[in-house]
Amino acid sequence: MKKCIVLFVLTLLLITNFKFQPVHANEERKMQDETIYMIMVDRFNNGDVRNDNEANPNDPLAYHGGDFKGVIDKLDYLKEMGFTAIWLTPIFENTEKGYHGYWINDFYKTNDHFGTMEEFKTLVKEAHDRDMKVILDFVVNHVGPNHEWLSDSSKQDWFHEKKPISNWDDPNEVENGWLYDLPDLNQDNPEVRKYLIDAAKWWINETDIDGYRLDTVKHVPKDFWTEFSAAVKSEKDSFFLIGEVWHDNPNVIIGYQDTGIDGFLDFSQNDSLRTAFEKTDQSLGWLFSNNDRNQKTFDRPEKLGQFLDTHDIPRFAHLAINNNQDPVTQVKQGLTFLYTAPGIPIVYYGTENAMDGGNDPDNRGMMEFNSNDDLINYLSKLGKLRQDLSSLTRGNMELLYEEEGMAVFKRTYQAETVVVAINNTSESQKVVLTEGLEKGKELIGLLNGGNFKSDRKQYSIELKSGQSEIYELRNRGGITWIYIAGSIVILFAVSLYVWIKKRKKQNVN
Repeated sequence: MKKCIVLFVLTLLLITNFKFQPVHANEERKMQDETIYMIMVDRFNNGDVRNDNEANPNDPLAYHGGDFKGVIDKLDYLKEMGFTAIWLTPIFENTEKGYHGYWINDFYKTNDHFGTMEEFKTLVKEAHDRDMKVILDFVVNHVGPNHEWLSDSSKQDWFHEKKPISNWDDPNEVENGWLYDLPDLNQDNPEVRKYLIDAAKWWINETDIDGYRLDTVKHVPKDFWTEFSAAVKSEKDSFFLIGEVWHDNPNVIIGYQDTGIDGFLDFSQNDSLRTAFEKTDQSLGWLFSNNDRNQKTFDRPEKLGQFLDTHDIPRFAHLAINNNQDPVTQVKQGLTFLYTAPGIPIVYYGTENAMDGGNDPDNRGMMEFNSNDDLINYLSKLGKLRQDLSSLTRGNMELLYEEEGMAVFKRTYQAETVVVAINNTSESQKVVLTEGLEKGKELIGLLNGGNFKSDRKQYSIELKSGQSEIYELRNRGGITWIYIAGSIVILFAVSLYVWIKKRKKQNVN
């Protein structure tokens, strides 16, 4: 009998520790499976006050003290929220007051306000130890103002003639003009081309980083990007390139997809996202129209970077506040779509706290770690579901219902179906689905809980104003606990029967 009891206990332990594995658990990890956290190094976390050279937190245009050590100290914080990669704004030595990193002075040195090369290598190693990737912002279009090359007679042809961009529809002006009055590098010069490509390759080999976010892509000739892409990928096969082609017209972005750049920031979808969720009762239709367009026109739509805000535009929470909305609720709604729609989610530092901030430099304030636990917990749930549910990273998307802020859509991958419902209206909503989902099953709520069974003809979904839910479509009653519990009872009964029969035989003998 003791053996039966032991068998029963072991079975219970096995079941209580049983975890469902994602469909792609045994498949190779792809870039579309990543969730990226964007960090402006100087404004994130001050981990070492010894490198606070001339830092002045009261001056929005000066260094504030963030550094590599500060990022290292917060890697667990990011990992717990479900982030699998970090994107760092440029870390290279900059000219005076280049706290943001985009005024590069030396492509082979770290910014001493951020820390040493050894500290950066430690950051990469610590991230990799947590199975997190590191993506660096890389700038090839320009250097910092008053760069020493400008006064070097041997490098006069390293730059285009100093002219502002006046006609933004003229590709020649866009590529050759001085953006924001910054010295514009001439990538048609073989020496310049070699210098930039060699520097990009050097950082990969020296630090083992995983990717580049390419700044100002449309301001640089396409043939340069083709050579650049091939060169860096020859150093590391898995190296990822995501480009910034800042344009509302996706056809302009599409023009760069044959250069070897893997993915692009989706500015068209970003505009629709912000419009849809900055206040209630707005149509969400454009989000789905844009997705349909992306699927048809881009070669790699799954690698488009999707985002609510960045360092170049007002923070999303700022828009919500200006519309007299609760910023936490609106950020939750926006993040729900971001995490469940096709593409790679990119979350700007501070979004998890609904940080406020208008135009540059107000949108680049020092990170606030007095956590909004409610929003962080919500984001952590989204992050875990995105990692566990393959359909959210690899599945197709089908809109089931949409009307003025209430939307229901499904993602399907292999045998897995997930249904996402977002109520961004000012009222409670009830949606009855009669088409699009297999009948006779039930929807299991994964964010807030709750089950919705089909009555063999339809599914009814009810959400309060400002509420979202992610459901998994499963067999009625779930095959999980009913079948497992039944199996336990049967197994125990069989074991008990065998034990009794064995005892009777022993007594007869």
